[in-house]
Amino acid sequence: MQGVIVTAFEGPDALVVRELPEPEVQEGQVLIDVEWAGVVFPDLLQTRGEYQTRPELPFVPGWEMSGTVRTDGAGFRAGDRVAALPVTGGFAQTAAVDASMVFPLPDNVDTRSGAALPLNYLTAHFALIHRGALRPGEVVLVQGAAGGVGSAACQLAAAYGARVIAVVSTDEKAELARSVGAHEVVRVGGFLDKVRSLTDGRGVDVVVDPVGGDRFPDSLRALRHGAGRLLVLGFAGRGIPMVKVNRLLMTNTSVLGVGMDEYWRQDPEAARVYWHELWPLLKSGRLDPPISSVFPLEQASAALKHLDQREVLGRTLLQIGA
Repeated sequence: MQGVIVTAFEGPDALVVRELPEPEVQEGQVLIDVEWAGVVFPDLLQTRGEYQTRPELPFVPGWEMSGTVRTDGAGFRAGDRVAALPVTGGFAQTAAVDASMVFPLPDNVDTRSGAALPLNYLTAHFALIHRGALRPGEVVLVQGAAGGVGSAACQLAAAYGARVIAVVSTDEKAELARSVGAHEVVRVGGFLDKVRSLTDGRGVDVVVDPVGGDRFPDSLRALRHGAGRLLVLGFAGRGIPMVKVNRLLMTNTSVLGVGMDEYWRQDPEAARVYWHELWPLLKSGRLDPPISSVFPLEQASAALKHLDQREVLGRTLLQIGA
């Protein structure tokens, strides 16, 4: 099969496309003919050796993908259309994935969209519902709202009955945020004052923050006193902020970590449970990931560089076997 391997922790330039042996299927795994693969920020970090877990070199990257099950086994039938979270191995024509990380697709969701669902939507659902305890009618502020996890958080929060305020940096990103459910959109510069104005000085109930960096202090200040929750999903802004806990004390607010991949290492069935919780929204068509760019497998390096520029709208995919 053809696949991409990371040969050194030197970023996207260290990716090589070559012929590889098909993966050996272990007990409890599902063999999938890959059609599409999502390109996500953890893929980029792994090519640099900067992610929390560092695979041994050389390895096939690829956190999420979709395709067709090749053989019966582990609760799936040959021909089933699925999405999956292999964490590594998705950038190849065939992947063997633990059954707990393989998810059926409803008839109305094609494999192209399916490849853009697992990581971001499961993470956003885990953040909003299981960590943030979101309730209908609350106000949610989403940083990086035009990115993969940000757009998923906008779409899900709106579907769950929240009022969504999106933070973006350009007109194009504002348009995308509105298209996925944001009720109001504000620009990064001076967003705190704008949020206070939109909420009549009350602040927001929940902040979804996959960006971190210099936005974090004002995200914290944007929380409603008494019950505001800031959800930390990552640090796309390249800076890991510090929390002055006296502010949490004085305002009765909370900062909550959202580490979905760490959580499912402790509870391997969690991802499947959360996918079941998303199923009604998937079947109804409420979840529709915005896909802005598609690269062939041979251009995986270019796809990751495109993501690294931080100008991607929605999602980037690799087309592999479709």
